[in-house]
Amino acid sequence: MASRARGAECARRRWLRSRTEEILITRHGKPAGVLIGFESEDDWLDYRLEHHPEFLRRVAAARETLRSGRGVRLEDLPS
Repeated sequence: MASRARGAECARRRWLRSRTEEILITRHGKPAGVLIGFESEDDWLDYRLEHHPEFLRRVAAARETLRSGRGVRLEDLPS
């Protein structure tokens, strides 16, 4: 019985790894979370970076710098 459960768990994990769309998780019929599948570990790491609060703060600060005219154009950077 235990090996059967392990086999089912392995199959479930393989299936989840193959999924790339978001799966809505509900609790008592109400949204409780989202399961996101990634094609690779790099995709997962990119997602974590893109949603990290410090990264988002730095992006917002950089955008504000550009809006205020203190940015540097790509063409003006030394080669």
